[in-house]
Amino acid sequence: MTDNQTSLPVTVTLESGPTGSGSIDDFELFYARRALDRFRTRLGRQGLLDLMAADIEEGNAFLRGSALASDGSFTAGTTVLATRGLTSDAFLAWMEKAFAGDENALLAAHPEHYVMAPGADGAFNVVENIGPHVCSFYMGGWGTDAMAWAADADELLPESEFPHKMSSNLFLADSTVVGRALTQFGDTADGFTASLTVYVPTTCPKDVLEHHLRHYAVEFRNWITAAAAARG
Repeated sequence: MTDNQTSLPVTVTLESGPTGSGSIDDFELFYARRALDRFRTRLGRQGLLDLMAADIEEGNAFLRGSALASDGSFTAGTTVLATRGLTSDAFLAWMEKAFAGDENALLAAHPEHYVMAPGADGAFNVVENIGPHVCSFYMGGWGTDAMAWAADADELLPESEFPHKMSSNLFLADSTVVGRALTQFGDTADGFTASLTVYVPTTCPKDVLEHHLRHYAVEFRNWITAAAAARG
């Protein structure tokens, strides 16, 4: 082996073997998702909550402390996704059905989804990562066009171009508002655009917002492809 060879980055290429399409990364993703689904199914919702109780307590304490330190001020970030081959109406119809009772479809969209279920008081309970923190919070008004808190938000897009708008406060069980969400959808010539805005307390480290923008990209991409598959 020459000195030049030892300085090259190591790469591995699949040359033959599997007859199905896909890369090694694709295979790994398939098996990771299958393993995760098995653990979720075996543990069940309460089992997951029991397993992660300490993480949730710590994560909620982080969000509560950040919200109090921020004194009601939030920092916003937006992920934009472009979809071809599906209309926003078709996607939102699938979303409405999923949020009405198909928790498995909602959980499958992201590895760090642990609980997504309606609460007893009509609010929607979500247990997921906010940055590195596992948190349990509620969304109020999701699925409606109530925009009272966001009426003057800079992130609002033109009604004519993005007619589907949904917003919600994100709050803990003790009613502390720890974030907000604003999602907007508008059709294009060959599909639709999704503008997905999250608001986090201003005192949160920058990586909390950055990772939630990535979280949006993963979960909504997977929800969109699930909606397309259901239509087919």
